[in-house]
This record gives sequence, C-alpha cells and structure tokens, in this order.
Amino acid sequence: MTKQSDINEMVSDFSRVYILTILHEGPVHGYEIINNFRKVIGKDISPSLVYPFLKKLEQKKLVTHTLKPVGAKKRKIFELTQEGREFSEQLFKRFSELISVALEPSLEVCAHCGCKVYEGGYMERIKDRDLMFCCIHCAGAYKQSLKK
Repeated sequence: MTKQSDINEMVSDFSRVYILTILHEGPVHGYEIINNFRKVIGKDISPSLVYPFLKKLEQKKLVTHTLKPVGAKKRKIFELTQEGREFSEQLFKRFSELISVALEPSLEVCAHCGCKVYEGGYMERIKDRDLMFCCIHCAGAYKQSLKK
C-alpha cells in the first residue's frame, strides 16, 4: 500500500520538475513561480518547497539570481545558467520518454499520415473497416488515394 508520505514526495518531485520548466521559459522571481504553478496546475505550491529548491539549484550552479526592482520592492530574479539549461533539457528529455512509455498503449495511429492520436481524432468507416484518422482532412486524403 502506498503511504501518504510517498505520494507527497512524488508530488514534490513533480513540482520541482515543473519549477525547472518555469525557469526554462525565462527569468522569474519566486512569487511568479508560485502564481504560475497555481494558474497552470490548479494547485497551490508551498513557498517552503520553492525557495529551498531554488537555493539548492543555486548551490549547484544551475541557477543564478539578480536583484531587480519589481514595483516598490527589490526581488530576486532567478535564471538558469547554461549548465542549468542543459541539465533541465536532459531532464525534460528523460521525462518525455517516460511519459511516452505510459501513453503509448492508449495511442491510435492515423490511417493516412501515421501520426499518433492521443485523444479525439476522427473515426470513419471505409470499406467495412473502422479507421482512425487524426483529422477529417486525412480521412478525405485517404479516401482520395483509394480512388487512384
């Protein structure tokens, strides 16, 4: 049975990956990370997770910060270093591969162009066969190719 602490740790790990994603998009301050997380993920993230993680990234020379005025306050603006950018890109690639393995069984393949269809798609019955297409245009092109 999975313990709540195990689930919390996995969620924290996901949160850290998403923080790297936000940093990869460009320089941000900690409050922006918290707001962006809430807006995109729909959940609050604790500053007690964000700021120690940023500090750890800084210690590992993956992130630097500068003080810049934001409104009436000076805020630390965090930015990935070149090493941090390379690290995050490697991490994203590995994460993408894991997600692909998890999604692969639920993917359909377009009968015309061969692209992978995760959700939706366009199903049509052609010559007594139900075929999946990524869109109505591929279905049309497929039917046109049968006439040749």
